[in-house]
Amino acid sequence: MAFFQNLSMFTLLFLIVTIPYAKAVTFEVRNNCGFTVWAAAVPGGGRRLDRGQTWSFNVNAGTTGARIWARTGCNFNGGGRGRCLTGDCGGILQCTSYGQSPSTLAEYSLNQENNMDSFDVSLVEGFNVPMEFSPTSNGCTRGIKCTADMNSQCPNELRVPGGCHNPCTVFNTDQYCCNSGNCGPTNYSRYFKDRCSDAYSYPQDEQTSNFTCGSGTNYKVVFCP
Repeated sequence: MAFFQNLSMFTLLFLIVTIPYAKAVTFEVRNNCGFTVWAAAVPGGGRRLDRGQTWSFNVNAGTTGARIWARTGCNFNGGGRGRCLTGDCGGILQCTSYGQSPSTLAEYSLNQENNMDSFDVSLVEGFNVPMEFSPTSNGCTRGIKCTADMNSQCPNELRVPGGCHNPCTVFNTDQYCCNSGNCGPTNYSRYFKDRCSDAYSYPQDEQTSNFTCGSGTNYKVVFCP
């Protein structure tokens, strides 16, 4: 009897240790841009990616409010401290907080309602590089691409070095920031939406911009697809 009790305890401990890893989701980030980017992820950290390089990391099921983005124009010292022109996250290579706008965002929450993942590409915090965010497993095939040349066509009032700002950051009004919880599209959000129809263009744009896959799906994020 003691043998079986010990065996059951061993089995329980084994499951406790292995279940979180078994449910981890793999993200592969690839840089197809003709220039170096410094990929950033929360959770995940950061990595320099020259053209054609990839970076893979795992994220535990149940993670919410996560995002991946590209930083451009960075300069870090040997200790991983420095600054980036766009997407900077507190002057460190290994991000632990969200980056500064403007930056194109891949956002996701894993294993949520009805055991589904939700994911999107968001331009609510502006745009710096084109992006693809797509599932790579589990029979889920609907991905998101935003490949427009936003920076060169950016309205002058939103234009900044290396990117195209979001109107909330520039004007800081309820019309653009949706602080009251009730807002609609504007001429600025339509600029983004017309060029990337599947991407979030303002905070309440979820009806046409939020996508789902079954829990356990792996994903890829491609800069300049």
